[in-house]
Order: sequence, then C-alpha cells, then structure tokens
Amino acid sequence: MSATSSSASKPPKKGWLTRLRQRNVLPGFGLSMGITVFSLSLLVVLPFAMMAYTTTQMGWTGFWETITQPQVTAAIKLSLWMSFLAMLTNMVFGTLVAWVLVRYEFWGKSLINALVDLPFALPTAVTGISLATLYAPNGLIGQWFAKFDIQVAFTPIGIWLALVVVSFPFIVRAVQPVLAELSVEFEEASAVLGANRLTTFRKVILPELLPALLMGAGMMFARATGEYGSVIFIAGNIPMQSEILPLIIISKLEQFDVQGASAVALFMLLISFVILLTINIVQWKLSRRVGAR
Repeated sequence: MSATSSSASKPPKKGWLTRLRQRNVLPGFGLSMGITVFSLSLLVVLPFAMMAYTTTQMGWTGFWETITQPQVTAAIKLSLWMSFLAMLTNMVFGTLVAWVLVRYEFWGKSLINALVDLPFALPTAVTGISLATLYAPNGLIGQWFAKFDIQVAFTPIGIWLALVVVSFPFIVRAVQPVLAELSVEFEEASAVLGANRLTTFRKVILPELLPALLMGAGMMFARATGEYGSVIFIAGNIPMQSEILPLIIISKLEQFDVQGASAVALFMLLISFVILLTINIVQWKLSRRVGAR
C-alpha cells in the first residue's frame, strides 16, 4: 500500500523538450533555432555538399590524380608552409602589439588600435598592389633589399609577407581581451616571489594567453591558406615556385575543369578542417586545464 501511494505521489517525468523550454527564459527558441539551422544549411552546408558532389563525379582515381599532380602538390606545400610561417610570425608580433595596447598608455594609442583592423577594412587587392609596389625590385623598400641581392616581391617571401599583413588582426584581437582581463597583480606577486620577467611570462602570463592565442592562430591559418586577392599581385605566380593553391583553382575554372577545381578545393577544405579541429581540441584541453586551477 505504501509503495503504491509513494509511486502515485511522484510527479510524471518531463520530456527533454519540456525541460529545454523551461531552461530558456526568452521565448521563441523553436523559431530562432529553425532560422539558425536554415541559414547554416543554405550558406555553409549546401555549398560544401555541392562541391563534394561535383568531386565524386570524377571518382576516387580522378580525384587522386588531380591532387597529386606535381603542380598542384607544389602549390599545396607552398600555401601550407607560407601560412604556417605567417602564423608563427603573427603569434609573436601580434601578441607583442596586443601587450603594448593593453599594458601601456601613450599618445596615439587609439590610432594604432584602429590601424590594427585596417587589413580587414581594405580590399585584399589594394593590399596586394600596395605591397607589390613597395617591395618590387625598384620599389621604395624593395630597392634596398635589391642592393643585397634579396628579392621580396614575386617570390615566396612576398607570399609570406602578404599573409602576415592580411591575417595580423586575428592574433591581436584574440589576445587583447584576455590581456585586458588579466590582472597586473599576478605579475607583481610573481616578481615579489623572486621570479624574473621571463619566468613570469612563461609561468603566469603564457598559460592564460595560450587558449586565445591558439584560437586566433587557427582562424589566421584558415584565412591564410585560402587568401587570394592580396597574394596574387606579389607572388609572381611561377608554377612550381611561387604559385599558390587558390590560383590553381582559378586556373582550372578558366579551363572549364570544374571537377578538377572542386577536387582541389575539397582537398584544401579537408586540410583546413583537420588543422582547425586539432587546434580546437588542444585549445579546449588547455582551457579546461586553466579553468581547473
């Protein structure tokens, strides 16, 4: 009798949809979720699905033959290597710029802070033409390198330079908010305990910056691997030497080889996805480790 009465007094279990609605304070979850799924499907999933479908029409053999062509392989290696070097460069100098903007007060700080976002505002073609004009052998800066027999424009060095410029804001804007929230008291406490500046940066500051730094690096690397407008004017576009992967895709489209262009684009997408997934996993683990402290 008691078991029956106790079981009858228990409230019925609520479904997952009811519990989800109770957790949401704002109404309209179903409508907003539907718009979100529709937008992502239309703008992201559908184009990628069509690209994958176009690639499958050429079969696995045709796909493998396309991406293993010597010219395509050289472009893949060049694009990934230059993007990686640009990422390392911006991780150092971007963090330094973010540190200066957060930790110091000086005249013209607002102007410098605004200039950081200039590569986002300028059309990439304008950036590429400006860099090619400056660093050409007869350019304002390039002529000084030419005296030492160093050519910047129309070489892989020019590709690296263009990628550094267009992706520079990613690192700065990712690290800057974390530095702003990081109290100076931690650094002062480390100094009081006898740590030098290098030890303070390595043991106190860097662990806090690393998740944001990896996030900015991942976004920057993804942008750099697909950059076209700024690189095309300064790269030289010499096959097997300074030809980037996006130019391969454009060349195949101009030859009406849509399947070949889709195959190269899909392979490029897979590489970027794997790299971004790896960086996000590492960032998630670092965030959990920092949060557990």
